[in-house]
Amino acid sequence: MLACALIAVGCGDASEPESTGTAQPPTSSPESGHDDDVAADGKMVVFYDAAQSPEAINGRAIMQDNDLLEDLADDINQTLKLPHDISLRGSQCDEPNAFWDASANTITLCYEDADSAQQIFTEAGDPDPTASALNSEYATFYHEVGHMVITIYDLPVTGREEDVADQLAAYVLLTPAEDGKTDPESVQAVKDFAFAFGASGAEAIELDAEDFADVHSLDETRMYNLECWIYGSDPEANADMVSADQLPEDRASGCEEEWTQLEKAWSTLLDPYLK
Repeated sequence: MLACALIAVGCGDASEPESTGTAQPPTSSPESGHDDDVAADGKMVVFYDAAQSPEAINGRAIMQDNDLLEDLADDINQTLKLPHDISLRGSQCDEPNAFWDASANTITLCYEDADSAQQIFTEAGDPDPTASALNSEYATFYHEVGHMVITIYDLPVTGREEDVADQLAAYVLLTPAEDGKTDPESVQAVKDFAFAFGASGAEAIELDAEDFADVHSLDETRMYNLECWIYGSDPEANADMVSADQLPEDRASGCEEEWTQLEKAWSTLLDPYLK
């Protein structure tokens, strides 16, 4: 997998022995926008916690067998100036979930999330549900990285943070590399991420006030946002999304401009913190 906006080479193997612990706390707060002020002595460290439930055991196997966390941590360690250590933890959460914990300096990808994604793609008849589940987890990770960078770099947010984090995931995975080419696997990761939201939204037969008041946009809304950014990042290559009625024409007409705004915003915000 290649995070095109952050790194111009493929991910290496950053495997570490299974362990437990927490990342080191921050020692300083970098000032936004000043490259020389950014401490860069931290790294992202991988931990795999124990799994007990069948769902967690399966999700853990999906992650470990494919070096998922190691590859993701390697991406970050090669590209971002981290002011302190950050943990990337696979863990049993007893529900499909992923989250950034600023107090613990930890991104957690729940084993159940990988298991659930595999089930979603299996039920959809995907020829390789495990690969698609991994793709979705890649995008999920970068969504949590969105929350992470907002915290550790004290970045301004001009919208709901959950929507902004989705934008970061799209930016990282859809921006072309230095050669002008977008990694097909990264694009597919965003497509699979969007598909998972669509499948989840389809299961919600009735919506109530809690759904509309949630800090997250509705699953279908997130799906269409992601599809819009996929299309907007390369309308010619993704024209089939509109012709196949996957993305409504009315939304598609403004997606190229949406993507340009998104790309400009995140490239500006992240530039001082790239290695």
